[in-house]
Amino acid sequence: MRCSRTSVTAVGVFIIVVSAVGCGTGEEAGSTSTPAQATKPKPEPAIEASATASQENALKSAESYLGSENFSKKGLQEQLEYEGYEAADARFAANNVGADWSEQAVGSAESYLESESFSEAGLVEQLEYEGYTPSQAQYGVSKAYN
Repeated sequence: MRCSRTSVTAVGVFIIVVSAVGCGTGEEAGSTSTPAQATKPKPEPAIEASATASQENALKSAESYLGSENFSKKGLQEQLEYEGYEAADARFAANNVGADWSEQAVGSAESYLESESFSEAGLVEQLEYEGYTPSQAQYGVSKAYN
C-alpha cells in the first residue's frame, strides 16, 4: 500500500507526541507501580554508530510504517524508495528495523482474510507477490488459518 507523505508525516507527529507524553510521566513519591503490560516488547532497532542522517530518517520512517501496517522486507524497501529514500538507505532501514518478517506475514495474511476470500494456496501466492519469501508466506498463511 502506498501512503501519501502527508499521512506518513501525521503518523510521525503522532508518534513523537505519544513519546513525549510517555516520557513526561514519572512516578511520584509514594506511588505504587503497576504491573507491566502483557504485550511483547518491540525489539530495539540496531542502529550502526556510523549511520548517516538519511539512513536514520529512513529507519524512523520504516518504524512508523511497521507501527501501522504489515510489510514484507521487500515491500517496506519499495515503500521507502517510493517516498524518495535512496535504495541504499531503504535497504539499511529494512535491514535494521528489527522486524520479524514471518510475523509481518501473519498480519498481512490476517488482513487479507478480513476483507477477501482466499484459498490457502492463493493466499500464499498473494503474500509472495507482496515480497514475502515462500517460507514467510507459508508461515503467515498457516497461522492465519488457525
